[in-house]
Amino acid sequence: MGVGTLLTALPQFFMEKYSYEKYEKYSPSANLTPNISPCHLESSSLPPSLATGKSPNKMNDECKGDASSSMWVYVFLGNLLRGLGETPIQPLGIAYLDDFASEDNAAFYIGCVQTVAIIGPIFGFLLGSLCAKLYVDIGFVNLDHITITPKDPQWVGAWWLGYLIAGLLSLLAAVPFWCLPKTLPRSQSIEDSGSSSEKSKFIIDDSINYQMAPGEETKIMEMARNFLPSLKTLIRNPVYILYLCASTVQFNSLFGMVTYKPKYIEQQYGQSSSKTNFVIGLINIPAVALGIFSGGIVMKKFRLGVLEATKLYLGSSVFGYLLFLSLFALGCENPGVAGLTVTYQGTKPVSYHERALFSDCNSRCKCSESKWEPMCGDNGITYVSACLAGCQSSSQSGKNIMFSNCTCVGLAAPKSGNWSGMMGRCQKDNECPQMFLYFLVISVITSYTLSLGGIPGYILLLRCIQPHLKSFALGIYTLAVRVLAGIPAPVYFGVLIDTSCLKWGFKKCGSQGSCRLYDSHAFRHIYLGLTTLLGTVSIFLSMAVLFILKKKYVSKHSCSIATRGKAVASSSFRIEARAAKDRGHQPKYWPGKETRL
Repeated sequence: MGVGTLLTALPQFFMEKYSYEKYEKYSPSANLTPNISPCHLESSSLPPSLATGKSPNKMNDECKGDASSSMWVYVFLGNLLRGLGETPIQPLGIAYLDDFASEDNAAFYIGCVQTVAIIGPIFGFLLGSLCAKLYVDIGFVNLDHITITPKDPQWVGAWWLGYLIAGLLSLLAAVPFWCLPKTLPRSQSIEDSGSSSEKSKFIIDDSINYQMAPGEETKIMEMARNFLPSLKTLIRNPVYILYLCASTVQFNSLFGMVTYKPKYIEQQYGQSSSKTNFVIGLINIPAVALGIFSGGIVMKKFRLGVLEATKLYLGSSVFGYLLFLSLFALGCENPGVAGLTVTYQGTKPVSYHERALFSDCNSRCKCSESKWEPMCGDNGITYVSACLAGCQSSSQSGKNIMFSNCTCVGLAAPKSGNWSGMMGRCQKDNECPQMFLYFLVISVITSYTLSLGGIPGYILLLRCIQPHLKSFALGIYTLAVRVLAGIPAPVYFGVLIDTSCLKWGFKKCGSQGSCRLYDSHAFRHIYLGLTTLLGTVSIFLSMAVLFILKKKYVSKHSCSIATRGKAVASSSFRIEARAAKDRGHQPKYWPGKETRL
C-alpha cells in the first residue's frame, strides 16, 4: 500500500509545470499601459501559437506529448499495488476476526475494524482540503508569480502532496506488522466451544476433521482442483447470490454518489473545492463511522440472529433512501451566466436553442467562445469572459482584477450607471447557503442510517455460507463489489452527469477539456435520481433475501427442532447413549454449528 501510494504521486515529478491562461494581460505592468481593453485583446482568429507566443513546432511537440502521455501508467500500477496491499485487511482480516472471536463478539469486533477504517478517509478529506488550497507546483515555482486564486476555475491544487504523506504513513504502519509472529495461537475457550476456524482448503467433506496438524500446508494443485466445486457451491446458495447482487447494486449507488458528491456541492451550492472536502471529511464521514460502530453495538447488545440482522440491514436501507428523496427539494437555482442561463438583459432564462455568447453589446469585440475566464458584473450576472462582457479597461489591486466600462453590464442594469465587474464568478442567490445547511443535515442523517446496516449485512454474509468457504466467499464478494461497482459506477455516473453541461472548457491544443458550468436542475435530477433508482433496486433484492430466509431456512430449522423434540421425548436414553458413542468420532470443527439459521 505504501509503495503503491507513493507511485501514484510520481507523475507530478515527471510532468511539465502546470500552465494556465494568465490574466496578466489585463493587469498593468512595467511594460504595459495601465488601462488595457479586454475587448480588443482576445481574438478567435489568432492561431494558438501567436496567442501563446510559442513557435508552431513547439506547440505541435507539446500537443503530441499530451496525446501520448503515459503518466496514467503510474497511477494504474499504484492502484494495483494498493489493491494487493489491502487484501490482508479485507477480506482475509474480516474472516480471521470471525474465526477467532466468539459468535457474540464477532459483529462488535468487525464493527470496530470498519469504524477505524473510516477514520482514514476523515483525515484524507481534511488533508485533501488543505492540499487543494496549495498551488499544484508548490516548491517548484515562485508563488509570487501565480496570478490566480483557489476560487479561480483554472486553479489546480497540490493533489500529489497528500499521496506522498499517505504513502510515508503507510510504510510506517507496515513496521509493526513485520514484528507480529507468523502464526497466532487460538484461545482455549474458543477451541472448547467448537467455533470454526478458517481453513486453507476450499471444499472438504463434512465428515472429515478439518483441524490440520501444525505445519500442514495445502497444495496449490489441490486448491485449484477445488476452485470450481467451491464456486459452484456458492452459486447454488440463493441467499449468498441475492445478497451479492443487492450489495453490488447498492455499492453502485454509493460509489457514484460519493465520487461526485464534491462536484455536486461545488456546482449546486457554489462552494469551493477545499471547503467541500473539509465539510465531507469533518461531517459526513464521521456519521458513517458512527453508523458502522452503532451497528456492531446493536448486534452485540441484543445478540441478533441472522434473520434479525437481515431485517436491520433492510430497514436501514429503506429508511436511508427515503431520507435521500428529500434532497430533491434542496437545490439552488442556476447561476445567472449571460448567454447560457440568462439573456444579456438578465430578464429571462435562456432555452437550449437560444444560447448565444455573442450579443449586440459585445459585437465589436474580437472574443473567443472557447475561453472560460468568468467575470462577475456589478449587476449580479456572471459573464464568460471580460471580453464578452464588453469591458473597455482593466486594473489590478493585489490579485484582484477589476474591469470597467463594460457595455454588457450596463445593458442589464442601465439605471445604476456602474458598468464594472471583478474577475471570478458571482455568488449564488441568498437562499442557497440556507439550502446548503439543510443539505448537510439530511446528508449526515442519511449517511448514518445507511451505514447502520453495514455490520448486520456482513454478519448475514458470514453466516449464510459454510465456514470453510468463508475467505473464498468474501473474496468473491470483494471482487464483485470492486469490479462491478467500483469501476463502472463512476464512469456511467460521469457520462450521464456530463449531459447537463452548459459550458465546456478547452485544452491548449483545442481538444475538449472539463466542464466549467452545469445546469443545476439537470445535474440534481440525474445525480440524485440515479442514486435513488439503484438504491431502490437493491432494496427489492434485499427483500428477496429476507423472503428466502423466512421461507426456506427458518421453516427448515423449525421442522428440525420439532422433529428433534419428539425424538427426545420418545427415546431420550437411546439418543444419549448414541451421542456418547459418537462423541469420540465427531470432529472439533462442525460447520453446521456456526451456520445454523
